[in-house]
Amino acid sequence: MVVNHQENINAIETRGLTKRFGGQYWIPGFREGSPPQTAVQDLNLTVKLGEVFGFLGPNGAGKSTSINLLLDYVRPTAGFATVLGMDTREHAKAIHDRIGVLPEHLTLWDRLTARKHVEFVAETKTVAVDAGAILARIGLEDAADQPVGEFSTGMTQRLGLGMALVGEPDLLILDEPTAALDPNGVRRLREIVEEEATRGATVFFSSHVLEQVEAVCDRVAILRDGHLVAVDTMEGLRENVGAGETLTILVEDPTDDVRSAVRNVENVADVAMEGQVVEATCTAGRAKVNVINAIRETGTTIRDFDVETVDLESLFAAYAGDRLGSDGEQHEQKKVTAQGGRIESGPEPSSDQV
Repeated sequence: MVVNHQENINAIETRGLTKRFGGQYWIPGFREGSPPQTAVQDLNLTVKLGEVFGFLGPNGAGKSTSINLLLDYVRPTAGFATVLGMDTREHAKAIHDRIGVLPEHLTLWDRLTARKHVEFVAETKTVAVDAGAILARIGLEDAADQPVGEFSTGMTQRLGLGMALVGEPDLLILDEPTAALDPNGVRRLREIVEEEATRGATVFFSSHVLEQVEAVCDRVAILRDGHLVAVDTMEGLRENVGAGETLTILVEDPTDDVRSAVRNVENVADVAMEGQVVEATCTAGRAKVNVINAIRETGTTIRDFDVETVDLESLFAAYAGDRLGSDGEQHEQKKVTAQGGRIESGPEPSSDQV
């Protein structure tokens, strides 16, 4: 089943969603007890129907807590959330009947086979299922009748994905879905996400690995210390931090006219020329084409060109503010405000996030 995209609802919507843990008996100034720890703070998020939406953040940013709030596994301290137009606190059963979930920490029954797990999910949703077809889709057809206690972690993750696909859900919520998967498993996961999106389903893809999110998602939200710091396309995220792409062009007989023409192209942040090589830093995708056209309009012949994109780890660190150095210690990073991409020095993220 797939929701009608003409419906005036969103797949996911949160307003002021906040979750704090502990602190019930804490009184400032007294030693007893401990202050509350905020896992998610004032989360305002909208995911459209049919969208493949990436939910990105370092470990401990609050991603799994946010998902638990959407699933009504925990109740919010403040704010509210809706899934497929239904309040998560009032319609949890109806929501779960229409979604598929791959949790970060999946617990299965060791003695049951993969086939029995898929059939069990179908029974709980009261839907018919071809368990063999589901298992073949995720590459477990040869292990369909094998007890999952004998599975590797990668096979267990594949089975969890298969269980999430039961009943052709309107919304798939995948929490760190590439964990423990080998390259073939990651490739198949991407294919399945694309197939589900083509079918019309919405996919909410949570991860701390930027490359995986970029490969499949239409838009990306970045969470840091429980706060939403950015929501945009990958191209938009790069533009906000000035993390452009470097276009290197080999030309014949370069002149000052070439330098001037490239410098006048919109969304070109920097231009350098050395010999027959022109380098332009472009902060928007269309700028690369415009640079090439501008050079051609000067009458200069282009022999070759190459594009170098920004290092994904550096882009992630600029927003998330959390990267481990080679010594394993956390280092101060830069953080970016969600409004307008201003970069400023930021402290190390706190260690009390859930």
